[in-house]
Amino acid sequence: MVDFERKEKYNFNDLLRIMEILRAPDGCMWDREQDHQSIRRNFIEETYEVCEAIDEQDTEHLKEELGDVLLQVVFHAQMEKEKGVFDIGDVADGICKKLIYRHPHIFGSVEVGSSEEILRNWDELKRREKHQKTETSALEGVAKSLPGLIRAEKLQKKAAKVGFDWENAQGALGKVEEELDEVKRAMSGDGDREEEIGDLLFAAVNVARHLKVDPERAMEKTCNKFIRRFADMERQAEAEHKALAGLSLAELDLLWNRSKEKE
Repeated sequence: MVDFERKEKYNFNDLLRIMEILRAPDGCMWDREQDHQSIRRNFIEETYEVCEAIDEQDTEHLKEELGDVLLQVVFHAQMEKEKGVFDIGDVADGICKKLIYRHPHIFGSVEVGSSEEILRNWDELKRREKHQKTETSALEGVAKSLPGLIRAEKLQKKAAKVGFDWENAQGALGKVEEELDEVKRAMSGDGDREEEIGDLLFAAVNVARHLKVDPERAMEKTCNKFIRRFADMERQAEAEHKALAGLSLAELDLLWNRSKEKE
């Protein structure tokens, strides 16, 4: 039995102690075996589960999922503490200093008149902080691990700040049509299909940005809509004592169109 006090309500320091116990030589075998890479995907998945709880507007679920993300932060920090590199206190110190530095209108004497001005200051301070001396370095600073649609939008926003942008959504839409033609040519053997599909998606994100539509959220809604309509197709088929897998494409299309009409 480990030396740990059971409580009615635990706090952040208790979480740190639990992680130390789990990673100790006589702790949990699985927890001891992990490194940054082995639990990297866990961090990504837990973050998306927080986003799902936010979308559901479920505060109890949100509280639980934020705890799971906090666990990931503590887990990674504990690994570095064991190596003598940094600990959770250093993590907190770093983010506190960053917030103070990037809010000179709160912690300094800078005056601002709008949220837009605050964001411009934030971006400029961030570039100085990261020693991004060129516009390209600002693009390279966008995390490569971001979901593709989010990364594309962030890259386009940064390029737009130096004027490299379409004047309006119509211009961006014209690029989509151009890229679609290139996909068609690639399908016929003239061009790299993967590259042209990527160009088409990138162009579509540009249209979304000009229309002030979050492309990642738009895709999420479309995926959910697809599932909802597919489920309705299956219910229709079951009502006729049929299985979707046994229907022809024409029959499936008919069910799909019926599902669309219901919305």
